[in-house]
Amino acid sequence: MQNDFIDMIEPTPILKSKKCKIISFILRIFLQFSPYLITLIIWYMYDYFIAFFVLILSFIVLGIIRSKLRNSVIPVKQREYHYNDKGIADWYTARELCIEVEEEDKDI
Repeated sequence: MQNDFIDMIEPTPILKSKKCKIISFILRIFLQFSPYLITLIIWYMYDYFIAFFVLILSFIVLGIIRSKLRNSVIPVKQREYHYNDKGIADWYTARELCIEVEEEDKDI
């Protein structure tokens, strides 16, 4: 008889401090809306034809940034699961930007 154990996945970190929540919110807004904002600025400054290609390029660049953030903080066993921008922002903020807050919570 073979025992196959399912590895437990880590839940998405819950941010406790207000500073960390604000950082995560700003990162999430950047990941979600920056292609549209960049496109609108380019459309206003230049032309809709150039803005269309900037939109496509910004989706590609933001996809690369999103995947780099995701692969740098999410545990290896959980990378096959889908994470939205909020999940990626929460993981990145908890693991990379608000480390000292988590260490203080572990000491208590």
